[in-house]
Amino acid sequence: MSKEAEFFRVDTPLRQEWMAVLAKARPEDLEEAWRSLREKPKYHLLRPHETGLVMVRARAGGTGMQFNLGEMTVTRCTVQVDGGAPGTAYVMGQNRRHAELAALFDALLQDPSRHSSLMESVIRPIKNSIRDRKAMIAKKAASTRVEFFTMVRGD
Repeated sequence: MSKEAEFFRVDTPLRQEWMAVLAKARPEDLEEAWRSLREKPKYHLLRPHETGLVMVRARAGGTGMQFNLGEMTVTRCTVQVDGGAPGTAYVMGQNRRHAELAALFDALLQDPSRHSSLMESVIRPIKNSIRDRKAMIAKKAASTRVEFFTMVRGD
Protein backbone atom coordinates (compact mmCIF):
# COMPACT_ATOMS: atom_id res chain seq x y z
CA MET A 1 0.00 0.00 0.00
CA SER A 2 1.34 3.42 -0.87
CA LYS A 3 2.01 6.00 1.84
CA GLU A 4 -0.58 8.30 0.25
CA ALA A 5 -3.32 5.68 0.64
CA GLU A 6 -2.66 5.55 4.39
CA PHE A 7 -3.83 9.14 4.79
CA PHE A 8 -7.41 8.28 3.91
CA ARG A 9 -7.87 5.44 6.40
CA VAL A 10 -8.98 7.63 9.29
CA ASP A 11 -11.74 6.55 11.66
CA THR A 12 -14.69 8.83 10.82
CA PRO A 13 -15.94 9.45 14.40
CA LEU A 14 -12.39 10.28 15.51
CA ARG A 15 -11.97 12.75 12.64
CA GLN A 16 -15.36 14.30 13.43
CA GLU A 17 -14.21 14.76 17.02
CA TRP A 18 -10.97 16.55 16.15
CA MET A 19 -12.69 18.66 13.47
CA ALA A 20 -15.23 19.80 16.08
CA VAL A 21 -12.42 20.69 18.48
CA LEU A 22 -10.59 22.67 15.78
CA ALA A 23 -13.78 24.51 14.80
CA LYS A 24 -14.53 25.46 18.43
CA ALA A 25 -10.93 26.37 19.25
CA ARG A 26 -9.92 29.94 19.90
CA PRO A 27 -8.02 31.20 16.82
CA GLU A 28 -5.11 32.32 19.00
CA ASP A 29 -4.73 28.76 20.34
CA LEU A 30 -4.42 27.44 16.78
CA GLU A 31 -1.92 30.19 15.90
CA GLU A 32 0.20 29.24 18.90
CA ALA A 33 0.03 25.55 17.96
CA TRP A 34 1.05 26.37 14.37
CA ARG A 35 3.99 28.50 15.55
CA SER A 36 5.16 25.70 17.84
CA LEU A 37 5.38 23.13 15.01
CA ARG A 38 9.01 22.33 14.25
CA GLU A 39 8.42 21.26 10.67
CA LYS A 40 5.80 23.36 8.94
CA PRO A 41 4.65 21.63 5.76
CA LYS A 42 4.12 23.47 2.51
CA TYR A 43 0.50 23.60 1.43
CA HIS A 44 -1.83 25.24 -1.03
CA LEU A 45 -5.51 26.11 -0.96
CA LEU A 46 -7.74 23.63 -2.77
CA ARG A 47 -10.84 25.64 -1.94
CA PRO A 48 -10.07 29.21 -0.91
CA HIS A 49 -11.74 30.74 2.11
CA GLU A 50 -15.46 31.24 1.57
CA THR A 51 -17.85 32.90 3.97
CA GLY A 52 -21.58 32.30 3.77
CA LEU A 53 -24.71 31.57 5.73
CA VAL A 54 -26.13 28.28 6.96
CA MET A 55 -29.58 27.69 8.40
CA VAL A 56 -29.51 26.59 12.03
CA ARG A 57 -32.24 24.13 12.94
CA ALA A 58 -33.54 23.43 16.44
CA ARG A 59 -36.16 21.33 18.21
CA ALA A 60 -38.78 22.73 20.55
CA GLY A 61 -37.85 21.54 24.02
CA GLY A 62 -34.96 19.59 22.53
CA THR A 63 -37.27 16.76 21.43
CA GLY A 64 -40.16 18.39 19.56
CA MET A 65 -40.57 19.20 15.90
CA GLN A 66 -37.69 20.86 14.08
CA PHE A 67 -37.89 24.50 13.14
CA ASN A 68 -35.55 27.04 11.52
CA LEU A 69 -33.94 28.95 14.36
CA GLY A 70 -32.03 31.39 12.17
CA GLU A 71 -28.99 31.86 9.98
CA MET A 72 -25.38 31.73 11.10
CA THR A 73 -22.24 32.93 9.33
CA VAL A 74 -19.62 30.25 8.64
CA THR A 75 -16.28 30.25 6.86
CA ARG A 76 -14.90 27.18 5.14
CA CYS A 77 -11.53 26.32 3.68
CA THR A 78 -9.85 23.26 2.16
CA VAL A 79 -6.08 22.89 1.96
CA GLN A 80 -3.76 20.32 0.41
CA VAL A 81 -0.57 19.57 2.30
CA ASP A 82 2.25 18.71 -0.12
CA GLY A 83 2.50 14.93 -0.23
CA GLY A 84 -0.41 14.50 2.15
CA ALA A 85 -4.13 14.43 2.62
CA PRO A 86 -6.49 17.33 2.03
CA GLY A 87 -7.86 19.03 5.13
CA THR A 88 -11.21 20.79 5.44
CA ALA A 89 -12.70 23.07 8.07
CA TYR A 90 -15.92 24.94 8.70
CA VAL A 91 -15.79 27.54 11.47
CA MET A 92 -18.39 29.83 12.94
CA GLY A 93 -17.99 33.46 11.95
CA GLN A 94 -15.80 35.18 9.37
CA ASN A 95 -12.30 34.40 10.61
CA ARG A 96 -10.51 33.21 7.48
CA ARG A 97 -7.24 32.42 9.27
CA HIS A 98 -9.10 30.26 11.81
CA ALA A 99 -10.62 28.24 8.94
CA GLU A 100 -7.24 27.88 7.23
CA LEU A 101 -5.44 26.72 10.38
CA ALA A 102 -8.23 24.30 11.28
CA ALA A 103 -8.05 22.82 7.76
CA LEU A 104 -4.25 22.56 8.02
CA PHE A 105 -4.42 20.69 11.31
CA ASP A 106 -7.15 18.43 9.89
CA ALA A 107 -4.79 17.51 7.05
CA LEU A 108 -1.83 16.98 9.40
CA LEU A 109 -3.87 14.82 11.77
CA GLN A 110 -4.54 12.41 8.90
CA ASP A 111 -0.80 11.76 8.60
CA PRO A 112 0.01 8.64 10.67
CA SER A 113 3.51 9.95 11.46
CA ARG A 114 2.13 13.15 13.04
CA HIS A 115 -1.24 12.00 14.37
CA SER A 116 -0.33 10.92 17.92
CA SER A 117 1.89 13.88 18.70
CA LEU A 118 -0.68 16.39 17.37
CA MET A 119 -3.50 14.74 19.32
CA GLU A 120 -1.45 15.19 22.50
CA SER A 121 0.04 18.62 21.84
CA VAL A 122 -2.84 20.34 20.03
CA ILE A 123 -6.21 18.59 20.28
CA ARG A 124 -6.14 17.49 23.92
CA PRO A 125 -5.17 20.91 25.39
CA ILE A 126 -7.72 22.72 23.21
CA LYS A 127 -10.40 20.19 24.12
CA ASN A 128 -9.65 20.76 27.82
CA SER A 129 -9.81 24.52 27.31
CA ILE A 130 -13.22 24.21 25.61
CA ARG A 131 -14.47 22.02 28.47
CA ASP A 132 -13.24 24.56 31.05
CA ARG A 133 -14.90 27.46 29.22
CA LYS A 134 -18.20 25.56 29.08
CA ALA A 135 -17.98 24.78 32.80
CA MET A 136 -17.34 28.44 33.61
CA ILE A 137 -20.32 29.55 31.50
CA ALA A 138 -22.54 26.91 33.14
CA LYS A 139 -21.39 28.06 36.59
CA LYS A 140 -22.22 31.69 35.78
CA ALA A 141 -25.63 30.69 34.43
CA ALA A 142 -26.36 28.54 37.49
CA SER A 143 -25.67 31.46 39.82
CA THR A 144 -28.49 33.44 38.19
CA ARG A 145 -31.01 30.60 38.20
CA VAL A 146 -34.38 31.32 39.76
CA GLU A 147 -36.52 28.56 41.23
CA PHE A 148 -40.27 29.06 40.92
CA PHE A 149 -42.74 27.22 43.08
CA THR A 150 -46.48 27.46 43.72
CA MET A 151 -47.96 27.57 47.18
CA VAL A 152 -51.27 25.83 47.63
CA ARG A 153 -53.88 28.04 49.18
CA GLY A 154 -56.08 26.64 51.89
CA ASP A 155 -59.44 27.54 50.26
